[in-house]
Amino acid sequence: MEVLTEETVIDKKEILQNGIIQVRTATVVYRDGVEISRSFTNRQAFAPGADVSEEPTEVQELAAVIHTADCIAKYEAQIKANDDRRKALESGLGQPL
Repeated sequence: MEVLTEETVIDKKEILQNGIIQVRTATVVYRDGVEISRSFTNRQAFAPGADVSEEPTEVQELAAVIHTADCIAKYEAQIKANDDRRKALESGLGQPL
């Protein structure tokens, strides 16, 4: 008698240059312990400083290492600079991005 099982796993983790952590979740189906299907069910991104306390341990551990005070400060400065540029463009005073 064949046994089908299903498992949800984090199958891909990426760290972007600006410190954003991207995580892809997959649902994997096994027949008698052999993978027969994999579908990607979710993709999430966590910006430096984001609350990851309710996320899987893998995400929490990555954030603890990657999202240092320096990383968070640089990310926030980047967001502010982008926002300032957008406001300048909207007012007609800025240069295109």
